[in-house]
Amino acid sequence: MDLPISPGLLISLIIVVIGILIISKGLVIVRQSEVMVIERLGSFHRVLESGINIIIPFIEQPRAITMIRYKKMGEEYHPITSDEIRIDRRETVMDFPGQPVVTTDNVTVRINGALYYQIIDPKRAVYEVENMSQAVEVLAKTTLRSVVGKMELDKLFESRAEVNNEIQAAMEEPASKWGVKISRVEVQDIAMPEEVESAMRLQMAAERKRRATVTEAEGEKSAAIAMAQGQRESAILNAQGDKESAILRAQGEQESIKLVLSAIGDSDEHKRTVVGYLLGQSYIKVLPTMAKDGERVFVPYESSALLGSMGMFREMAGTPEDAVANHLDHANSRQGGFRSGIVGGAAGGQS
Repeated sequence: MDLPISPGLLISLIIVVIGILIISKGLVIVRQSEVMVIERLGSFHRVLESGINIIIPFIEQPRAITMIRYKKMGEEYHPITSDEIRIDRRETVMDFPGQPVVTTDNVTVRINGALYYQIIDPKRAVYEVENMSQAVEVLAKTTLRSVVGKMELDKLFESRAEVNNEIQAAMEEPASKWGVKISRVEVQDIAMPEEVESAMRLQMAAERKRRATVTEAEGEKSAAIAMAQGQRESAILNAQGDKESAILRAQGEQESIKLVLSAIGDSDEHKRTVVGYLLGQSYIKVLPTMAKDGERVFVPYESSALLGSMGMFREMAGTPEDAVANHLDHANSRQGGFRSGIVGGAAGGQS
């Protein structure tokens, strides 16, 4: 049996369905760290934050933002474009493909970089620029070429952090107009031509060889300086030893002469006799050494007088040793004791 549907019931059902559709279209749940830009009749109205929000269907509509992301397939990067009504406010990384850059020394290198940015003002990101992600990418590439183009190749490898900071500083002002904050820029890879890479390897090997040569030379220099200092100190010590030895020998000869003169008398004639005797002893000591150098020995004329003085000294008082011994015996006999002396120095030789 068919139940007739009254017009009132049909209208009620239509109203319920329309209400459900309105509620489903007007109730918007926004997740954490996401926002939505809402337009009313084509103009900006408000920004929906995270949580439950209600909009008027067909009158208020979310505005989409165009995003470009790169997907690496093998060795190539393929761009993927999408229109998104939910704007992610988290920090986003853009790994764009390598770009050819010419340095100041006319070397073309290919630089692959990564850009970290964050959408701070969604309204500006939607309305101030047509394609925000593409604008940021192009700005990063042009800034990279501008900064690297002012550097030489060696400086580029040494100053990656400086390059990153300069690119980030150059991008901050224009990116802020689009409601975007540039967190940091990283130069990932620098590819060079093969001939330039080979030349750099040769240069590196030559530099290491030069450092090894310099280190070896510095070691030899230090060793030579240490050896010279040792020889100098040794010579100084030897000279000091010779000086002290000569002083001691002179003091000994002086004491010997004083003892001889005190024993035989200190008159001028006795002094000359003692000096002549001592010089004669020196000549006699040197004669064996002089005879070793040849068959003939030339004796100075004055030596005969010295040898004569030695004979006179022996006739007058015996040897100087005897004179000193007699003098000491006489002194001991007067004092009631016994005393013996030994004369050293230059008077210690036998004639």
